[in-house]
Amino acid sequence: MRIGHGYDVHAFADNRKLILGGVEIPHNRGLAGHSDADVLLHAVCDALLGAAAMGDIGKHFPDTADEFENIDSRILLRHVVNLLKEKSYSVVNLDCTVIAQKPKLSEFIEMMRLNIAQDLETDLESVNVKATTTEKLGFTGRCEGIAAEAVVLISL
Repeated sequence: MRIGHGYDVHAFADNRKLILGGVEIPHNRGLAGHSDADVLLHAVCDALLGAAAMGDIGKHFPDTADEFENIDSRILLRHVVNLLKEKSYSVVNLDCTVIAQKPKLSEFIEMMRLNIAQDLETDLESVNVKATTTEKLGFTGRCEGIAAEAVVLISL
């Protein structure tokens, strides 16, 4: 068994959709990034790559590569899952936290879990997604952006 941790941050940006866990969230701003800026899925990708000692998301999907511009992060996640499958790894469980003062995410959590479980090719019961605020402290508390963390356990 191997453990991986992922962390990602994206600033808010005007004229962008807010995508978290592959779900479009109604909000007046999205997140800045080369891809769709799905901070949650980026943290999940980094956790998986870390657990398998395969680098990080920037190594596999550089923000200088045109083919990744505005790409759906679920495509990136599926690619990472295939990389792990090539090494015979499978996901035991995943626990994620989205850190955002706004918007409130509780009504979207189950769809995020479903998307992630589907992309990981694992049971829904193996995927947990939580959301929290920072009680108006820090950049997330000032609504400057969103952060996400993920911890994953994989096995052969």
